[in-house]
Order: sequence, then C-alpha cells, then structure tokens
Amino acid sequence: MSIAVMTATGAPQRAVGPAQPVASAQPLLQLQGVHTHIGAYHILHGVDLAVPQGELTMLLGRNGAGKTTTLRTIMGLWQASQGRITFAGRDITRLHTPHIAHLNIAYVPENMGIFADLTVKENMLLAARQARNVAQMDTARLEWIFKLFPAVEKFWNHPAGKLSGGQKQMLAVSRAIVEPRDLLIIDEPSKGLAPVMVNNMIDAFGQLKKSGVTLLLVEQNIHFAKQLGDSVAVMDNGRVVHAGSMAALAQDEALQRQLLGLAL
Repeated sequence: MSIAVMTATGAPQRAVGPAQPVASAQPLLQLQGVHTHIGAYHILHGVDLAVPQGELTMLLGRNGAGKTTTLRTIMGLWQASQGRITFAGRDITRLHTPHIAHLNIAYVPENMGIFADLTVKENMLLAARQARNVAQMDTARLEWIFKLFPAVEKFWNHPAGKLSGGQKQMLAVSRAIVEPRDLLIIDEPSKGLAPVMVNNMIDAFGQLKKSGVTLLLVEQNIHFAKQLGDSVAVMDNGRVVHAGSMAALAQDEALQRQLLGLAL
C-alpha cells in the first residue's frame, strides 16, 4: 500500500488557528551522498539534497534523472545502498516506510495511491489514523480541506475510481493533509491536469505553503514550479547538478537550457 497518508490565516494545524512559515537555516530533510540500487541497476549516484524547513522545494530534471527514485528512497520504499538521510536531525536511512510515515511525513506517489473501490469518504477515513469513524475526524480540518478542494466534499460519497484525473489528484493530496504533517512529499501533482485544474492546484499549494508546512515536490510543469518554488534542485543522471533559488533559476534562461534543455 502506498503511503498517502498540510493555508491562509485560519488554517488548522496541531490546533486549528493561524500559522506562519517557519524560517530556518537548517534543512528539515537532508540527503548526503545517497546511492540507490534497484536490482542490478545503479540509479542514484551520490545525491546531495537539502530541503529547508518551512519552504517549498522543487525537484526538477529530465525524465529518467532519478527524481522519483529519490522520493521513494527518502520514504524507505527503496533502501539507500550508501549515504545518509536525516529528518529533523534524525537518521532515517535504514527506517522502514511505516516508521518514516509516523514521523509526520506524508508521501503522495505519482500513481496517487487512492483506493478506487472505496468512496472518497472511506479513502479519507483510512488516512486519518487518529479516527475510527467519520464522526471522530477533525471537522475543522475537513472544512479547511473542502475549501482547498471543493470536489472532495462534492463527491464525498462517490467511488474514488469514478473521479476524473484532477479530482483523484485532489483526493490524494487531501488524504495526505487530513492530519497535520511536518513534511509533504508529492510526485508530479499537476501531471495530466487541465490548465484550469493546474491553476486550482497552484492556489491550494500556495495556501499550504503559507501554513508553514515544508514541501518537496517533483514537477514537470514549469509554470507550476515558477509560481510556487522557494528553492530548487535539478537532477541529471542520478545526481543533483544544481541547487539554489527557484526565482534565480527562473530568471536565467541560459542556465535553464543547460540544466533542463529548455527555457522556463
């Protein structure tokens, strides 16, 4: 089972109320010299990545650069064969996925990880680990999620498998934030979405960012990345080949072409 399991003023967190981004020079998540092998294949070749606390970090790169493998290695779905991964100062390199998730890290995989045969409500309840039934779910937090993603409320009693691609993506993110999280990791949240849905997702992630949650996103939609990213890391051939400010990369067309083969 995939782990898919955080606004403007008034967004709920530990207790519902206003939140501000946390400014910190220390990364909340850090990878140092991480290598990953999948069978006979050496996919990651010494990844160094720092995700600053309270910011939204974009992980960019061409197809096959190793972005998804990096996320899956962070979550323990694939084990690092060398190197170190730390979260909030704790070494999580050898932890199993359930233990990593219990550290308040949520992961939305590229395939979204929803249960098609269950209703939207049942999908949300499964992700709300502190609740045994819908009545025990955090009502204020649900109302906040419904404002971010109205389709989740609209199709509350519908089978998740009958939702559109964009609605499924909204449900996947909603499941990830149904409980407060310290780090949200999402693989290509805008993939396959119509432009209007992409804009809705940008608005929602902008609110999530304002709540102070730390986010790490893999993204191919450059408009999405430019609108939301604070910092950026660019991967190529299993390594991070550039790290810095997203705004600085967005203004440097020569560097964009060098790193990504295109101009933003």
